[in-house]
Amino acid sequence: MSDKRHYEPDLSTSREEETALASLGQKVPFLDLSASHLELEEELVAMFRRALKTADFIGGSMVDGFEKDFAAFCETNYCVGAGNGTDALRFALIGAGVSPGDIVVTVPNTFIATTEAISQVGATPDFVDVLEATSNMDPEKLGEYLEACCSFDKSGALIHRQKGRRVAAVVPVHLYGQPADMEPILSLAQKYGLLVIEDACQAHGAQYFSTRENGWKKAGSLGKAAAFSFYPGKNLGACGEAGAVVTNDADLAARVAMLRNHGQSRKYHHEMEGYNGRLDAIQAGILRAKLKRLPAWNQQRSELAALYGELLGETPGVRVPFVAPGTRPVWHLYVIGSTRRDALRRHLEDNGVETGLHYPVPLHRQNCYLPMQFGAGSFPVAEKAASHLLSLPMGPSLARRQVERVCSLIRRFMENGRSL
Repeated sequence: MSDKRHYEPDLSTSREEETALASLGQKVPFLDLSASHLELEEELVAMFRRALKTADFIGGSMVDGFEKDFAAFCETNYCVGAGNGTDALRFALIGAGVSPGDIVVTVPNTFIATTEAISQVGATPDFVDVLEATSNMDPEKLGEYLEACCSFDKSGALIHRQKGRRVAAVVPVHLYGQPADMEPILSLAQKYGLLVIEDACQAHGAQYFSTRENGWKKAGSLGKAAAFSFYPGKNLGACGEAGAVVTNDADLAARVAMLRNHGQSRKYHHEMEGYNGRLDAIQAGILRAKLKRLPAWNQQRSELAALYGELLGETPGVRVPFVAPGTRPVWHLYVIGSTRRDALRRHLEDNGVETGLHYPVPLHRQNCYLPMQFGAGSFPVAEKAASHLLSLPMGPSLARRQVERVCSLIRRFMENGRSL
């Protein structure tokens, strides 16, 4: 990272001290969800009291205010709140014109909500592999898929030759908070007439440098539309479920607004069958309060990521995250790679450090997608990631000393080849 400052770590903690810290309950949580809420406690309580007095529980000023603020944050013209991130992605796909029977291309190493939303539209997900360096969609693999599997029919629609169905859209996932390489994806989409719907559910505030526009663009502002999740563990998280669609397309935003509210253009006037997928007003109020702190929280995550990188960057057997040129990640997760992932994870947990696996079974190997007949080895990079990647503690409340302890444990494990 270009703004990384040199840091001299204190790695002098002895084995006895590490054991003593663990025995005293000095645990390192994977994510501390309490800290940010305690920081905002009075503001959130005051907001809740206002909601009780106004009885604005569905729609109203809190939803309108958050949508306006989040659209500005994402540098888009429109934001439409939704009940959760899965709703948001489904509504974005429908609103953009994806239809039952279509094929939508995405990646196999993401949470199942990405493909659930595609299936719930009536479309079918298909996959291309990812880049080993970033775990994001590999534009070359997307190009190979489109060239090898698809052709245009007489009407100009892109058809999958074997499956005989329209390939309508591509959904790149900005995994772990780092934007996918969007310009080659957008170029391919333009060439083949594909919609691009960003899954930005882990990328609140992430940036990508656009050579086309000669400037930095926010995740969510690059495709036709984007879906965000505000699940509590996200960089911008609600106190429950919440999501949003952002777009620069007025017609798409209007369709999404109807879809989330039973297809209504106004009360009791239904232009279509829709869903009950509205953003709860109290959650919108919580998100609006947190949004003001998000840039500072993202900066704290970036500083912690830089510290992790410096402490672990020369550790044999550990691969630290690669930051692709032209991206500014927001470090929703800090994910390292190791061929000894499972043993390392047990070692950290034995010493009071919580970790996560994102994601240990790629989607094409999940039981619910086995009928698609993707065998082992179909997407080797994603499959390797599933067995090698480990998510370390991350969050704005994480202390530098906690990062030092995590890194000390990792370094000693790798140097000794066994648990301490």
